[in-house]
Amino acid sequence: MVNERGDGQPLGGATRAGGASPAGGTGRKPSGGGVRLTARGAIALVLVATLVGRVLQAVFGPSALLGLTFVVGCAGAVVLVNRRDLLSLVVCPPLVFFIAALITEAVGSLGAKVPVQAFGLGMFAILSANAPWLFAGSLLVLLVAWRRGLATCVRELREELRAAGPAPARQKAGGAGFAPEPEGYFEPKVYGTPRDDQPTQEQAADGR
Repeated sequence: MVNERGDGQPLGGATRAGGASPAGGTGRKPSGGGVRLTARGAIALVLVATLVGRVLQAVFGPSALLGLTFVVGCAGAVVLVNRRDLLSLVVCPPLVFFIAALITEAVGSLGAKVPVQAFGLGMFAILSANAPWLFAGSLLVLLVAWRRGLATCVRELREELRAAGPAPARQKAGGAGFAPEPEGYFEPKVYGTPRDDQPTQEQAADGR
């Protein structure tokens, strides 16, 4: 039998009919914070955005399209990436941009009369023209990552590296473990006890 208050409601915060809690919940866990990307997914997002920007630049003409899509890709990646992967993402935008430029210029120079020369000139032109966008995207990633807890990730990495120190150092600090003898050290040992009927070394010396 369930005890009830004067208003007819059960005591002790019992669950109402339908599985709902007194606070109006349904017993389900709150939903997550939306879509989250791993470090690889975030890097892939920046790479795809940069490649799309290069295609748009080749089709429509404005040189700012490549840099703009790169910055947008960096912003989306640093917002959607998991917090524990912030440190891996921060160092990647310049490398991702370089790889995207490498791919696009390698493909674009295939039809040239001198592919090597066309590739070199294309790489120089794309990197020099988009250097401000590259700097802006990298800075944006760093600022947003710091806001999201990059300092905590660096601190956790230092603690992990400190905990995973060399094994001999930990044994020496604890005073335990095998301590080998120095090289070249040898101490002869005599096993057993002398018999009574055999002369000792002093008696043998006197008998001589």
